[in-house]
Amino acid sequence: MPTNLQILTPDWPAPLWVRACTTTRLGGVSKGVYAGLNLGDHVGDETGAVLINRAMLPTMLGFSESPCWLKQVHGTRVLIAEELSSKTIPEADGTCSKTADVVCAILTADCMPILLCDRSGTCVAALHAGWRGLAAGIVEAGVQSLLRWIQNPKDLFAWLGPGIGPSAYEVGEEVRSTFLAADLAAKEAFVPSPSGRWFANMPMLARRRLACLGVEAVYGGTHCTWTDADRFYSYRREGITGRMVTLIWLARSSDALRV
Repeated sequence: MPTNLQILTPDWPAPLWVRACTTTRLGGVSKGVYAGLNLGDHVGDETGAVLINRAMLPTMLGFSESPCWLKQVHGTRVLIAEELSSKTIPEADGTCSKTADVVCAILTADCMPILLCDRSGTCVAALHAGWRGLAAGIVEAGVQSLLRWIQNPKDLFAWLGPGIGPSAYEVGEEVRSTFLAADLAAKEAFVPSPSGRWFANMPMLARRRLACLGVEAVYGGTHCTWTDADRFYSYRREGITGRMVTLIWLARSSDALRV
């Protein structure tokens, strides 16, 4: 089995036992337009290749249970990962957990994955933030999901993973109007494009949402999937393509000091 898995890890001050990463397209066995480590089982790739790619993750990344996969629908539903059945894949756009070795997972190829954890390292969450989900309140739902276990949103860290960047994400007036209807100051996240449309800054929009909730420690948001074709799949760039996965979990106590 290939072992050339390459990942990105969050640049945030989370406790050591909070493990998190985003895969790149480098590594894996998928071919053609999916070439590399495609982890999406819904994009037309050969099932066998996806299963091999997924089977690489536990050994290479150091967890024992399969990630909690979701059918993402650009909504705001965030589930408690340890309550999910391994026999079904629910429709949702986020999971949260406070249990060791329960792995929250989000698939993306331009939408922005958002990770959350508390400063004490007692709970984590992974969110899928396309523009529809972001506008509908996936960030708010994700933060609220952790407030069942912690008291103050100021105790949270957030990391914005690889997504389509502000110089590449061209949207129509309907997208801009949707965000401005909820927050007029969000106009700062939209720049006119030469075509008469708008370039949308998704990391800025996410940061505004997090700040309004009291989450002040926000990191990441610098990796663009559209411009970095060597490392990332991009649905907008390629149409038919693979998916990366962003993962977060709490390591077991016996693993806490393992690098």
